[in-house]
Amino acid sequence: MTRLYPLFSGSKGSCYYLGSQQKGILIDIGRSAKQIENALNERELDPEKITAIFITHEHTDHIQGLKVFAGRYGMKVYASAGTISQLEQKGIITPKVHIEQITAKGIETDDIKVRPFRISHDCAEGFGYVAETADGRKTAFATDTGYITEEMSEAVMGCDTVVIESNHDVRMLQSGGYPYILKQRILSDVGHLSNDACAGKLAELVRSGSTRIMLAHLSRENNIPLLAEQTALSELEANGMKRNVDFILKVAKEDGNNVLLY
Repeated sequence: MTRLYPLFSGSKGSCYYLGSQQKGILIDIGRSAKQIENALNERELDPEKITAIFITHEHTDHIQGLKVFAGRYGMKVYASAGTISQLEQKGIITPKVHIEQITAKGIETDDIKVRPFRISHDCAEGFGYVAETADGRKTAFATDTGYITEEMSEAVMGCDTVVIESNHDVRMLQSGGYPYILKQRILSDVGHLSNDACAGKLAELVRSGSTRIMLAHLSRENNIPLLAEQTALSELEANGMKRNVDFILKVAKEDGNNVLLY
């Protein structure tokens, strides 16, 4: 049975596990190797059974544990050419870190097929991913994007589960203590998806066949989990959709304990 664990989610570090209890993959590894190991062990997942790590982009909250974890366990790492170049400049790539470029064609690792799609973020060449497991279920990871591009929309529509960014409440961000230039960056087309922007896409996702929605990458300073959840829920209900009938909605916590079972 396929499991999705958001081990960590948010600006302090993101890492998601997808697979069975026996083996699986990681999307990003934005906490220390020790923290990732502890999170896996708490869920009775063996770090030795991670078959691959897929990196969305080079920002620290997505790669913090990569060098040590991948070097320790020897699994393959996949990322875009632009991300790989940035990782090389940061000194992340060593002889012990086996990294390969993933192209639009995607790759298959054990029983999971993964293909990338481009995101709109202030990084070298950011990717989101769609992972298809052996049972034919598709899970999309769509975070760290200023807006939902046409390519992103096409990639995630119809996926059984969508992990989608609901980063900030615009009013909280605008009235908060962040410097003006940082606020502008977050609100830009290469920043982060707001609660309202995320919610505005959800009804279309559910109509396309997505039945499980996980709100992710919430800002600790500019969001509240209940607010993100209620914003999403209000939009879905306004479109005549019922929770736990037409869709399942969850919010990935900073130190995640959610699990979605197919």
